[in-house]
Amino acid sequence: MSRIADTFARRRAEGRKLLVSFFTAGDPNPDVTVPLMHEVVKAGVDIIELGVPFSDPMAEGPVIQAACERALRHKVNLPRVLDMVRAFRQQNRHTPVVLMGYANPVEAMGYERFAEAAAGAGVDGVITVDLPPEEGEELNRALIGRGIDPILLVAPTTKPERLQRICAAARGFIYYVSLKGVTGAPTLDVGDVAAKVQEIRKSTDLPIGVGFGIRDADSAAAVARVADAVVVGSALVRLVEQHQDDTYKLREAMADLVADLRRAIDTIEPVGA
Repeated sequence: MSRIADTFARRRAEGRKLLVSFFTAGDPNPDVTVPLMHEVVKAGVDIIELGVPFSDPMAEGPVIQAACERALRHKVNLPRVLDMVRAFRQQNRHTPVVLMGYANPVEAMGYERFAEAAAGAGVDGVITVDLPPEEGEELNRALIGRGIDPILLVAPTTKPERLQRICAAARGFIYYVSLKGVTGAPTLDVGDVAAKVQEIRKSTDLPIGVGFGIRDADSAAAVARVADAVVVGSALVRLVEQHQDDTYKLREAMADLVADLRRAIDTIEPVGA
């Protein structure tokens, strides 16, 4: 069983939902990333989603775009991100790490070489935002062959026939993008999220994580009632921006927010999940 599957199974047995944190590798500087990974795990994160900096992050709002720019100023690229995962694994062998990024750096490295390097570093899953399932079969084969889960995105506008194709190709969990638009968008209709999650469940037995628009404990708890995992990104990245010149305050602020999110998620009564 993969680390991702094992983590979902353990939380399910406990009657609890997963908390997934996102922040960009190398932001605000490369030395901070691995300590932040350990900090959020200690505070209650179940899966770390690590953003690979990219010059044209089309799915991201201004908060994460700025994070990519800060990381790129430090010349953080895909090989350096893998080095960070490898360093994290020296102390943590159980928390799943998912890379989220874009196709260009992976294609530049080569699918087979990337899959081999990611597996060797300790990566558990990969989200390639701009590589649709129709074009991702070669990369997915390379990842699956090395025990890495290709995690695919479902949007509010995804049609039923395409949903089935996505679910058939995905591993680990389905990532439901709960809003039309980019990361950091301000509104979230939990009723719409619940309806789409139930639709997705008809096409897959994989767990469903929901991200985009979750910014505080209340919205995290609301989503946790209907999903298997809550993905929080922009709210954490805002803290990186706010405290980029003070590593101690940054780690403290990240830990406090994660702990608030964890408490909120753990106190909900699941509905239809």
